[in-house]
Amino acid sequence: MVKTLSRTGNSLALILDKPLLEATGIDAETPLEVSADGDVIVIAPVRSAADRKRFRAAAEAITERYAGVFRRLAG
Repeated sequence: MVKTLSRTGNSLALILDKPLLEATGIDAETPLEVSADGDVIVIAPVRSAADRKRFRAAAEAITERYAGVFRRLAG
């Protein structure tokens, strides 16, 4: 998807289409974290501490369960 920026006062705005917003669960009330890494701008919903904790627990469980598979893939 190619987008262009729209002028909004003295700033520029990126208009996000409804399907993209629905796919990411973002709405007008969602706090967003914006960061840049070189030429890339990343826009992501702010995740709660509980979400991060749940993700870490899931990642650890997957790592433990499939440790042997990961070792074979790495070798």
